[in-house]
Amino acid sequence: MPEQQNIEYKSNWHDDYLKWICGFANAQGGTIYIGMDDSGKVIGLADYKSLMDEIPNKIRNNMGIMVEVNLLESDSLQYIEINTPPYSVPISLRGRYYYRSGSTKQELIGTALNEFLLKKSGKTWDDVIEPRATLADIDEQTIKLYLKASEKAGRLPDFENLSISELLDKLRLSDNNQLKRAAIVLFGKDPGKFYPSMFVKIGRFGNSETDLMFQEQEEGNIIRLLDKCA
Repeated sequence: MPEQQNIEYKSNWHDDYLKWICGFANAQGGTIYIGMDDSGKVIGLADYKSLMDEIPNKIRNNMGIMVEVNLLESDSLQYIEINTPPYSVPISLRGRYYYRSGSTKQELIGTALNEFLLKKSGKTWDDVIEPRATLADIDEQTIKLYLKASEKAGRLPDFENLSISELLDKLRLSDNNQLKRAAIVLFGKDPGKFYPSMFVKIGRFGNSETDLMFQEQEEGNIIRLLDKCA
């Protein structure tokens, strides 16, 4: 059987393979066979006895997780099977996070790492508190537009006589009087101050996709952008 999403073959153990185990733990789980060639043929291990002690200890000491390490035999040749279950919490190896994608191991950095950690914590990007924002960053006129559109669509909840703070709380756009990112994206006066990528480019093309006749860039919160781009 060839290597695939959840299976790796290694001829011998190397501590670098802890990264693969970390990647399996952060993804859908998987199995590493030590003592097999790339085609999955058993070639055996001379030091299997010491590895049966070393591997579980190194995994536990470096990542704080428990995996199943089994000694197997085929045609009088010993090899080791390491079964790693998927973990619901993010697992790191020496402060770095790895993820199994396809048949490759990838280190998570930057935006990919942020999204991964948010997903593991049960949150999405927009549900995170924006500590730099206050109610002064919310555009009251945009909220009025939203309420008017909701009423016209027949979907206006009971928001009568609510303050902006109470309204945002009822819409689950704030938590303990702190604004979430979604509040800024939806109703912010200047979302670009917090998130520079908050803009929409509008263009008109001629006879082909390379024939750009003009282009404009609109900025603002989502509700304003929808109104401008309609």
